[in-house]
Amino acid sequence: SQPTDRLENTLFSKVLVIYTGGTIGMLSDPDKGLVPVKKKLKETLSQNPLTHDREFAQLYLSQEYNQRYFVLPWIEGKSRILYEIYEYEELLDSSNMSFDNWRQIAMDIYSNYNNYEGFVVLHGTDTMAYTASALSFMLENLGKTVIVTGSQIPIFQVISDGRDNFISSLILAGHYTIPEVAVFFNHKLFRGNRVTKTSADNFNAFDSHNMIPLATVGVAIEVNENIILRPDAIAKFQVNTTLNPNVAILRLFPNISLDVIKTFFSYPIEGVVIQSYGAGNMPTNRNGFFALLSEASARGVIIINCTQCLKGSVHCLYETSKLFVEAGVLSGHDMTAEAALTKMSYVLSKTDWSLQKKKQAMMRSIRGELTQPPDPEREYNSLLQNISQFLNLTHPIEVQGLQSAISHVLLSSSIFHNDLNRLVKLCDSGINIHAVNSDNRSLLHLAVGGSHIDVIKFLLLKGLSVHTKDSYGQTALTEAIRHERQDVVEILVENGANLELNTLGDFLTRCAANGHLKRLQLFEIAGADLNTRNKSGRTALHEACLHNKAKIVRYLLSKGANKMCADTLGITPQDISTKLQDPEILTMMSADHNN
Repeated sequence: SQPTDRLENTLFSKVLVIYTGGTIGMLSDPDKGLVPVKKKLKETLSQNPLTHDREFAQLYLSQEYNQRYFVLPWIEGKSRILYEIYEYEELLDSSNMSFDNWRQIAMDIYSNYNNYEGFVVLHGTDTMAYTASALSFMLENLGKTVIVTGSQIPIFQVISDGRDNFISSLILAGHYTIPEVAVFFNHKLFRGNRVTKTSADNFNAFDSHNMIPLATVGVAIEVNENIILRPDAIAKFQVNTTLNPNVAILRLFPNISLDVIKTFFSYPIEGVVIQSYGAGNMPTNRNGFFALLSEASARGVIIINCTQCLKGSVHCLYETSKLFVEAGVLSGHDMTAEAALTKMSYVLSKTDWSLQKKKQAMMRSIRGELTQPPDPEREYNSLLQNISQFLNLTHPIEVQGLQSAISHVLLSSSIFHNDLNRLVKLCDSGINIHAVNSDNRSLLHLAVGGSHIDVIKFLLLKGLSVHTKDSYGQTALTEAIRHERQDVVEILVENGANLELNTLGDFLTRCAANGHLKRLQLFEIAGADLNTRNKSGRTALHEACLHNKAKIVRYLLSKGANKMCADTLGITPQDISTKLQDPEILTMMSADHNN
């Protein structure tokens, strides 16, 4: 069943919460200490007005939706967030997390990808950085927000960081398109493969020492749009579930023996992350050490050099670090140990890649896990500074507002005039191509109406999301269908766009009633089930028969439309055609179409 009519007229975003375990949902046991308890989290959240608006749910949700979804309280200017909690059968302490659990989380996101705007993974803190890093590599061509979060104190206790972490994660996942795997903790959203757990007993438990947060939640939510990693290829979301387990981390320490080191390079090890001193240094007075590294590298073991320091990067500044390079050791730059290990496991799983390609992948950023060289100074930034100074704008929020306004005007003009060259120049100047207008319409929304396909491909390659909704709940895909642009619909679908409309049945029946054959065809190309019902239980075939649209009837029947599907009054399309006696439609409806 569908939500009630009143909900269908209310904009909302759906978020799937995958509850794997962790402190956030634990209760104190006198004998065992903190332990996870099945179904307790759902029960608690349903009774808290901060996590579930019971009045709204009873008033606007159908019985099925009321049992399935929780609803966050209303936030001014934003859509309602409905979230569903998928609780794992076995709730884990994160210290028991394994590769199999990462695969399960990744596949649960994949199987539910088209049904939700974003995902929140509730997880224990001990191995959260490892899980977030692993997921960042496993989830390929990600176009939606995935946030891993948890807490230091259970959400059931009076003093807990769990409520803020949970609610903030839901808001970010439901209202913002940040197509990365992120970690949210203590008011900050970090790139998942950049964090490390830095405190065992503080609410500020995670930090990203070599990268600023993706977003900060305070009086306002400030998103650093310019550092968000976005898709750079036209491809659908997919999951790499194969991880190579033959990897290890070797942390150097004074007087470490050669025998200990040898064990890290013995069969079946295929990749080793060495945590060296400082800027990538290691002892030079250990006989056989470099020979061992050289021999391992020569037989195909990939060795990555990462610093033990929390902040900074590996540099070949000293003799000891340069010896690493001579031995075949690769620079890990400023990767965390968690990111380096999980990336190594991911890269080694690519059996169709050559050894050289695997090594190259380890030394460059593929998910934002290491710092790339800074971009040169941009002309646009200087222009923005001059305008800001002229208008006496100094506060970051004011400057950001100016930047958004100017960006969208310049870019919209290029879109309107179908000027790809100017669009490229603006992007090269450092302008924010992801800016939206007052209706939250992105450049992709504007372009699908009339721009050349090359402009649309350019925008997609620049990472504009096919999942972004405007203030009216419309995506670029629904706009392309409205403008009847098959070429655009096909490339958007190729890039992972899908129909998420809870009012899809109304769209289809309206198209059928008005004789919009092309739009129905495009809905079908976009993956729509043409037997989808509207709020009256009617299908497109009902309306086509009722309004004597013979071409529509012929098309729908060719696509397997159900002639005997009854609406809420028990009336079928067959009944309507029999009653109206349109000769052409009656002939088609009487024929055997395997219904």
